[in-house]
This record gives sequence, C-alpha cells and structure tokens, in this order.
Amino acid sequence: MSGTNVARITHVIAESPKGFDDAVQVGFARAASTLRGITGLRIVEQRVSVKDNKINTYRVKMEVIFILD
Repeated sequence: MSGTNVARITHVIAESPKGFDDAVQVGFARAASTLRGITGLRIVEQRVSVKDNKINTYRVKMEVIFILD
C-alpha cells in the first residue's frame, strides 16, 4: 500500500488583538512549530471578546490537518 497517507486533525484556538486573519496566522505559526506535514486548516469558529464596549481580541477555533509519519 505504498503511496497512501493517513491524516490526523488537531484543534487549535488562537487569538489576536489585530483581527481574525492575524489570529489564524498566530495559530498556524504555533501549530507549524510543533507539527510536521500540515496540509490544511479549517476555521470552525470565530469569536470576539469585548471589554469596555470595544472589541478586545479576535479568536478563531481551527482544525489543523496533517499527515502522519
């Protein structure tokens, strides 16, 4: 069965005060520092935290898909 792959999914929650795009970049950078063979991300959820009637942080929950060695 050479040429077949098995993938795994892990969940990551990341946040940024700058925006959702930056939160995704922060989460991806952290996942990439630990996981090998990342093939994709799926953004599952987006949220914001509010403080003093202003958006404080942007949060994303994502699935990180990677190939097992």
